[in-house]
Amino acid sequence: MSLQTFSIFLPACFAINMAFGPNNVLSLSNGARDGVRASVLASSGRIVAFAIMIAIAGLGLGALLLASQTLFTAIKLAGAAYLVWIGVKLMRSGPSLVVKEEGVARGPVSLARLTKQEFWVAAGNPKAILVFTAFFPQFVDRSAYATSFAILGATFLLLELVAIVIYAALGARLGSLSRGARSFVWFNRVSGALMICFGVMLAFVRRPAT
Repeated sequence: MSLQTFSIFLPACFAINMAFGPNNVLSLSNGARDGVRASVLASSGRIVAFAIMIAIAGLGLGALLLASQTLFTAIKLAGAAYLVWIGVKLMRSGPSLVVKEEGVARGPVSLARLTKQEFWVAAGNPKAILVFTAFFPQFVDRSAYATSFAILGATFLLLELVAIVIYAALGARLGSLSRGARSFVWFNRVSGALMICFGVMLAFVRRPAT
């Protein structure tokens, strides 16, 4: 892959990473409630899901997945339902669930739950496979397909981590400005409403024409 090609891929890829979607809303919300460290650690679930998707796309299975109307619809509806469920759960969270007690850190069970949440939100979005299947090949070096695809994938994951830190830090900042249980409740309601909107929009996503 030439340096010129990579220099075009880099900003285009980062724009995708920074897009305001359900996973980045999670980073924002987790950062506000639990701090940057917990939000970034939980996002490892998203990184794992995207790494699996990149491998699937690299092997050519992503195109097959998108070609199957039944499979695409099943993943889409399951992902949409999960986003709506998370959104409703966030909106119904009371002060005792959104305000962390002073000096009490989030335990490993809760962190594991947030990590699984990140994983399933990422895995339940078939549009991610579309990104890796349709976007990456435009920059792949055909003479070194496996190597160049791996480089693009690793770059995407690294930039995704940068986006995660940015959203988590922004969330933590918003959390510090929102003092009191009432403010956190409203923050969760807004985050929950966004999740529900993303879920509804995902439900209406159409499979790309083959």
